[in-house]
Amino acid sequence: MSTTIIRNARIVNEGKTFEGDVLIKGQRIERVGGEIATHGVVKEIDANGKLLIPGAIDDQVHFREPGLTHKGEIYTEARAAVAGGITSFMEMPNTVPQATTQKLLEEKYQRASECSLGNYSFFMGTTNSNLEEVLKTSAENVCGIKIFMGSSTGDMLVDDARILESVFSRSPLLIATHCEDEQMIKANLEAARATYGDLVPPSQHPIIRNDEACFKSSSFAVELAKKHGTRLHVLHISSAKETHLFANNIPLEKKMITAEACIHHLWFTDKDYLSKGNWIKWNPAVKKESDRDEIRKAVVDGRIDVIATDHAPHTKDEKEKSYFNCPSGGPLVQHAYLAMLDAVQEGWISIEKVVEKMAHAPAILFAIPDRGFIREGYFADLVLVDPNRPFTVKPSNILYKCGWSPFEGHEFNASILKTFVNGHLVYNEGVFDESQKGMRLKFNRKG
Repeated sequence: MSTTIIRNARIVNEGKTFEGDVLIKGQRIERVGGEIATHGVVKEIDANGKLLIPGAIDDQVHFREPGLTHKGEIYTEARAAVAGGITSFMEMPNTVPQATTQKLLEEKYQRASECSLGNYSFFMGTTNSNLEEVLKTSAENVCGIKIFMGSSTGDMLVDDARILESVFSRSPLLIATHCEDEQMIKANLEAARATYGDLVPPSQHPIIRNDEACFKSSSFAVELAKKHGTRLHVLHISSAKETHLFANNIPLEKKMITAEACIHHLWFTDKDYLSKGNWIKWNPAVKKESDRDEIRKAVVDGRIDVIATDHAPHTKDEKEKSYFNCPSGGPLVQHAYLAMLDAVQEGWISIEKVVEKMAHAPAILFAIPDRGFIREGYFADLVLVDPNRPFTVKPSNILYKCGWSPFEGHEFNASILKTFVNGHLVYNEGVFDESQKGMRLKFNRKG
């Protein structure tokens, strides 16, 4: 059993930053404290001047396998994630084929066990016709159920009100929703086409997929959850109006309705379409500066509980197509923690709050045992950061299979130096040790 001691780190954990040592024995954290005495063969890492933070738990990624592996694979995207300090991820069901049966869902878990460098879980997908299959999903072994209450691929748009009522009333699992009103979007899209023809500019995206379409769908999901006592998690909040649907006066452990914000909605605004165009085309859309600023406030004051990525790679060729032919989504896992560390420098959020929203809160919200914190007995999912070593994003250091990033050319203030997954040093200053794979996440709940 290998033993590693990280000495003299600035440890960020549970609302505090303090100097100390962390002793890792095997897969878990043995000790956290001041000067820890060690015996026998121990690998030492001097972390003087460095930050030691829990690995992020990303509750929303699209790694594109199976069926869309020209965009990304579980192996390539998990590799990029651990290089960015994300040690666990939860992947979405809109692959080819879609994960809408228990058999197809388990095939994704099997594939991840063979190749993922990070810890993993996969959402069960919902359609208008697979309710009984959805209800078979294990509460202890699967992160949750995903419902697209807005555009998706194939038949994953769930727009039958009777089906939604049934899922919300009968599901014992957490339900995660993509919320945009499809009919409003279609009307806005036709209005844009009438004005611009086939040459709709990317700057129209937040007008087509506007705040009203998001609010109508999100408020409906919240209404259903309150009616049926459902455990609801609303993904990628993109508008100021939506933030007021969520409470900030309830402890996270007791919340039945929670919300997520994503890196792109915390960073970009509609002004960025002029320079970045389709490269920042996401669903839901990046909207006004006032929306971004209110989402930031909601993250800090507790209306929004989690920061995630919605990592969704497409090829350069796909993103360079015209508006109607360009898919929505972009890659973010490698640079998410770095983006939030820049936000700390900007002053609108603290490092302790970043760690809370990216590590602690997902662990609590999804009831993941022994992860998300730097605690004795917990899995050693840890990230060592140099806050004073700038990192410039360029093609030579982008690890996504798609080969591009919306942050290309940006210089972040910090660098990820080392990432431990289950006590294994999987990423070490640009070098990977792939001799050990990540683990399937478990959930401390009954279904």
